[in-house]
Amino acid sequence: MFKYETHLHTRPVSACARKTVRENLEFYKRAGYDGVFITNHFLDGNINIRYSLSYKESVEFFFSDYEEALILSREIGIKVFPGVEISYKGTDFLIYGLDKEWYLKHPEIMDMKKSDELKLFKEHGAFVVQAHPFREAGYIDHIRLFLDSVDGIEVINACRTDKENKMADIYADCYGFFKTAGTDNHFGGDIPRLAGMESECEINSVDDFIKAVKNNKMKLFYVDNNLESGI
Repeated sequence: MFKYETHLHTRPVSACARKTVRENLEFYKRAGYDGVFITNHFLDGNINIRYSLSYKESVEFFFSDYEEALILSREIGIKVFPGVEISYKGTDFLIYGLDKEWYLKHPEIMDMKKSDELKLFKEHGAFVVQAHPFREAGYIDHIRLFLDSVDGIEVINACRTDKENKMADIYADCYGFFKTAGTDNHFGGDIPRLAGMESECEINSVDDFIKAVKNNKMKLFYVDNNLESGI
């Protein structure tokens, strides 16, 4: 089986990430993963950016970690794919299927209502997943669900509680959403549990991933991290 991480944050783009692109790729290679999606926080989230930058400069910075990963992937021997995590008051969404050129051409997304922005992504071929929809935290005053604006639900998030993941799974079942799993990794190898998706066929592009999920060709997994931490 081929194993893929669908939810990963790297330094320096995500301000909350603690490990560099290289540290993450080397860890996931050692952990037996065949590929990772770099899903850093976008301009509306916890991105490590100077607000004096223009929209174009900000997008270029956002994709810099992915572009570094793409170069390192050949050396390390692991596939990397682009993704985006967008945010709205503690409610997060993973966007798969749109590239840097698309974002450069659509600065209007920064001024759009979030549900309209999500629908625009979908209209342009993106696969939209609400991440950890039942996350509980002090900075989240209530849970928001976007029934008409997403394709899938992240039902396993290795950094959330079993209760939160169970609620996400029930929600996805009730409304017929596609299901995904990911670690939501901000710490590289220094993390107790890992998650992701696996397939009998190798994934070579984001389109391959989206088709595999929609055709129920990928399985969710959730495991303890048994490797030594501290890389």
